[in-house]
Amino acid sequence: MPSSRRRATLATVAASAGVSVATVSKVLNGRSDVAPDTRRRVQSLLVKQGYAARPAQRAPAMVELQVSGDLCAYSTEIIKGTLEAGAEARVPVVITNVKGEPPSGDAWARGLAAGGWQAMILLTDEPNRRQLASLTRAGLPVVVVNPVNPPPPPVTSIGATNFAGGMSATQHLLALGHRRIACLGGPADAASSQARMHGYRAAMETAGVPVLPGYVRTAGFCYPDGLREGAGLLDVEPRPTAVFAASDEIALALMQLARERGLRVPDDLSVVGFDDTEIATLTSPPLTTVRQPLREMGIVALRTALRLAAGETIESRHIELATELVLRSSSLAP
Repeated sequence: MPSSRRRATLATVAASAGVSVATVSKVLNGRSDVAPDTRRRVQSLLVKQGYAARPAQRAPAMVELQVSGDLCAYSTEIIKGTLEAGAEARVPVVITNVKGEPPSGDAWARGLAAGGWQAMILLTDEPNRRQLASLTRAGLPVVVVNPVNPPPPPVTSIGATNFAGGMSATQHLLALGHRRIACLGGPADAASSQARMHGYRAAMETAGVPVLPGYVRTAGFCYPDGLREGAGLLDVEPRPTAVFAASDEIALALMQLARERGLRVPDDLSVVGFDDTEIATLTSPPLTTVRQPLREMGIVALRTALRLAAGETIESRHIELATELVLRSSSLAP
């Protein structure tokens, strides 16, 4: 006897959950503006009722770029590269900004796959493992851009040559004649920050120049982190004549702290940053920094996501792009 069970639709799921069709659609599309309890209830009913998007209703193939946290100069450059590569490939890129817990769950991930999504690109320091697992089970390729630590397999990540960048920045200061060189690093538990700091130490050791007590501090990568930790670095005796900072933002914070102490950059203090975001050219003096190829990271992330979606095998789960020292006016001989 044929089953009388009706095919689940957005309307039937919405009615069972006691919410609007728009809310069910938001859950399927991973929107963040849905209450957690409501999201769980809708996801449970989607699975229970066997909801599947109609093939005729599927959107054109798309890639989602999910950006965690506040947008800044750093993330803007990566977004530009992703959109550029998407336009070149004629693949729509949908950008979502997530603050707090990112969406996850098998019903959510299957909804993306059924809705025509080809892949997910995550711009986040620490990808959420539950979200990664949900996307992997749904068969959606995931590419993470510049995470502080490598994600678990089979997720692919895009990064930069952090060790080489930290080393080249420090070698530049050594070549200028500096010997009292300090390092203001990023998060202590971040692999990218550790690599930049290892590059600093390697350059100092190779040159036979000791790292003086109190000359290495860790912060975050953002401006307020630099203000918080940079003050102590400038108060160390003997005061450093140069500092390698692990991001442009904390480098700019350090320059502000120097000005407040009556120190001139670069006459009294040379500063080298890391990233080469737009703000590096807008500050006074313009910042010498290590160029992290942020726009290229976005381009490579999109192209890699499309290759994975097409079933291609990627040679390496972690792709590193070369850094480059960019000389401006914030560094000078002591």
